Amino acid sequence: MRDRAVLVLVLVAVLVPGFSAAADKTLKIGAPLPLTGPLSPEGIKQKNGYDLWAEKVNAAGGIKAGGDRYKVEIVYNDYQSNTPRAVQLAEKLITDDKVAFLFSPFGSGATKAASGVSEKYGIPTIAATASSEAVYDQGYKYLFGTFTPNSTLTEPLADIVKARAATVRKVAILARNDLFPLAIGLEMEKSAKKRGLDVVFFEKYAIGTLDHASALTQIRAAQPEWIFATGYINDLILVRKQMADLGIAAPVVTMIAGPAYKEFAEAMGKRAENVTSAAWWHPAVRYKGPDVFGTTEAYNRAFEAKYKTVPDYVEASASACGVILQLAIEKAGSVDPKAVRDALAAMDVTTFYGPVKFGPTGQIVSLKPPVFQLRDGKPVVIYPDEIRQGEFRTGVK
Repeated sequence: MRDRAVLVLVLVAVLVPGFSAAADKTLKIGAPLPLTGPLSPEGIKQKNGYDLWAEKVNAAGGIKAGGDRYKVEIVYNDYQSNTPRAVQLAEKLITDDKVAFLFSPFGSGATKAASGVSEKYGIPTIAATASSEAVYDQGYKYLFGTFTPNSTLTEPLADIVKARAATVRKVAILARNDLFPLAIGLEMEKSAKKRGLDVVFFEKYAIGTLDHASALTQIRAAQPEWIFATGYINDLILVRKQMADLGIAAPVVTMIAGPAYKEFAEAMGKRAENVTSAAWWHPAVRYKGPDVFGTTEAYNRAFEAKYKTVPDYVEASASACGVILQLAIEKAGSVDPKAVRDALAAMDVTTFYGPVKFGPTGQIVSLKPPVFQLRDGKPVVIYPDEIRQGEFRTGVK
């Protein structure tokens, strides 16, 4: 009887056009990530976001494309926080592992470096953590990113400080000498000067710097009312600790992007109080869409059930990459790279992550990134008004 049933299924598959069993094919997506080395905290966050989406979509029967359903398989390669290796592994994933699509490495620098590979092979690529416009101004057609430009963070920050902290006249900027951290430091300089603030200090620090005492001593001598520091989580934990050790305080201290992660507040304790930051997503936002999660609330619940913590913007953006790719494939009705690329370029949809529409360079143009302040170890949204959870406070000791 069992053999007869199998024979019937085989005959139907042969004779009936478009017939396909659920998830009878596999769709391989490549993801070069820094799973070891100094950027590993960020790389692991991206992996968590991708894994949650893959688990959810596979449990729902896979991605539908025309008459076929595809089970998702994400192929990870660890580039050990070394950008040249990220480029090599992106090519390996395409040529050796035969992935159909790519999720970009962590950050603007590695994404920009690796994007030439996927462009060369015509592989649609979605970047979860690249905001710098220099990533998208290369004229590429196959690269899409889920972060708005850096100015969408610095402009509302500068507006808030200008309006609500009348004593702020002087700004000091300390920026990691890396594509994204330096770019957002430069945007902060523009935003501050546009509002008549005096940038009294701007210094770059090298990747891997373990002692910021010299720069911080100069900042203290300049007596700024606003200290703005950029870098990744390990950098900013170190900067904040050394500020406290040197007795440096200011009415406003802003750090991007470390405070968006719970690990920053946990490491800093009371030293995190009133530190401001901004990010491209926050679990307080509320969106509803046709994606596999359906709503922001449902996404938050799924993430908390799997990882026993609330998601941050890196994790949500990584999950959004999967959602966006899935919606594009289903819209195209195909896994053909060109068809999927065209569906991405034409996308205009709201997801759990927010409204998704890409500009002519492939960078998302539809989001309004939240600004928040750490209070009692948790982020409190102070902008935009529609999701505001509290008012801006000054004073960081």
